[in-house]
Amino acid sequence: MPSYEDRGVSPHKPDVKKAILAIDQGLYPKAFCKAIPDIISNQEDYCFLLHADGAGTKSSLAYLQYKENNDPSVFRGIAQDSLVMNLDDLLCVGALGPFILSNTIGRNYKLIDGEIIKQIIEGYQDQANLMKEHGIDVVNCGGETADLGDLVRTVIIDSTIAVRMKRSHFIDASLVKPDQVIVGLSSSGQATYETKYNSGIGTNGFTSARHEVLNNEYRDKYPESFAPEIYDLAYTGKFKLSDKLKDTPLTVGEALLSPTRTYAPILKLVLDEYRDNISAIFHNSGGGQTKCINFGENIRYVKDNLFNTPPIFNLIRESNNLSNHEMYRVYNMGSRMEIVCDSKVADKIIDISNKFKVDAQVIGRTEKSDKTEVLIKTKDEEIKYE
Repeated sequence: MPSYEDRGVSPHKPDVKKAILAIDQGLYPKAFCKAIPDIISNQEDYCFLLHADGAGTKSSLAYLQYKENNDPSVFRGIAQDSLVMNLDDLLCVGALGPFILSNTIGRNYKLIDGEIIKQIIEGYQDQANLMKEHGIDVVNCGGETADLGDLVRTVIIDSTIAVRMKRSHFIDASLVKPDQVIVGLSSSGQATYETKYNSGIGTNGFTSARHEVLNNEYRDKYPESFAPEIYDLAYTGKFKLSDKLKDTPLTVGEALLSPTRTYAPILKLVLDEYRDNISAIFHNSGGGQTKCINFGENIRYVKDNLFNTPPIFNLIRESNNLSNHEMYRVYNMGSRMEIVCDSKVADKIIDISNKFKVDAQVIGRTEKSDKTEVLIKTKDEEIKYE
């Protein structure tokens, strides 16, 4: 079976990490997000952060769903994906806003019309309005829509968020402590602030997911939805978007397009109460359950009590016969946010999450080690990443 890299994607981006080695790493080198001195007001006790990310190739999947159902509102969820990938990364260092948002849309004008653009822009505002209800200000400062038909096959949906915060509030994951517990927050189910069941898929791994799961009828109907160089690897699965996903109320298309859950309402309350008891927060996006391996010195992350794997990940695994080693390094596998904290506050953090109907549990612990590594223990095997 083809690997994630065979389709031109790397979950860990080692070449990118090498390319930025010579770049100034900011006030807290090797933290989860880069922070620089507060150049806005020159206050020495504050820092400034600017973060860019997007929905990745999930937007191509939204295009398929749109073409099949003629419903442009599917792109609202893609805007949420783009915003949350930035917002929840910044939450990991303890930032709580106010946040300033700018969006960037690159489109093929012949395929992506003004109604779709309207849905994307309104999707950003929907999410900003929701955050405001939970005490988190996200101010939409406009953006750019670029017609790039000779470069972009369908649409790319990206955004940037800026925020100032007190340096004393910054959570530097490079200083993650041993002998703490790891509280995982579930990526699936339906939070009180969500309008429907969430499969838990998030935004990462879609180059693999959509091609391994979906039927090759989409390859012939929508060649604009993938690069011609991977024609032989495009849409090699057996499922249609309209097929039901077992053990969920969703179709396969709806499950794959579940908007990326934000943990902002939960983390705001957690940080307000227990910031001093937390040494790291990890957003398991690119790198999946191995995201944490990039942070800390001589730390072993032991994850031996992970959530039961949500159906969407079982579907992906069964569709392409990927090993658990590959699955855990690409996908969140049911837990997309992790809080490394003192054991004495773990139950209280879990209670806060449960109030929002987001399952939470202690999924593991940190240990002192002679190197930084991740050890995942399932009922069937142990998987080590170094």
